[in-house]
Amino acid sequence: MTPVHPATRIGHVHLKVSDLERAIAFYSGVLGFELQQHYAGGQAAFLSAGSYHHHIGLNTWESAGGTPPPMGHTGLFHTAFLYPDRAALADALRRVREAGIPVEGAADHGVSEAIYLSDPDRNGVELYRDKPEADWPRDAEGRLAMVNDPLDLEALLAEAPPRG
Repeated sequence: MTPVHPATRIGHVHLKVSDLERAIAFYSGVLGFELQQHYAGGQAAFLSAGSYHHHIGLNTWESAGGTPPPMGHTGLFHTAFLYPDRAALADALRRVREAGIPVEGAADHGVSEAIYLSDPDRNGVELYRDKPEADWPRDAEGRLAMVNDPLDLEALLAEAPPRG
């Protein structure tokens, strides 16, 4: 089987939400993604980092007023947002804490550092930064040897850039 082209990336995620404005408040107001457009008569919205058309789509087409899927059922585990460096990840952590959103987990995976939380519809959210590939842990055969070590959130937060 031929592998996918190595430059292929996941371009965006589109989530079913129960309350569009509440979801926008989380993804824009807390995480800082910019609202690009309300769509479909206020039933959907597109948000992005920078001027891209959208990294996040939100809609209530089939889910307005709905409830999250129960535990033990299939569905999206989490959406992961890649930050460019440790300082940007620290800024994201500061935003989450200031909004009073609980951090549900944090880990140093050897290849990345990650913070886990949930959006208002209980969709899993991972905020992470990749470590330089040269620093990734490998086994004796050179294969990736990812880990699940604790991430010191206070040390990370200390690296948040000053407010502008």
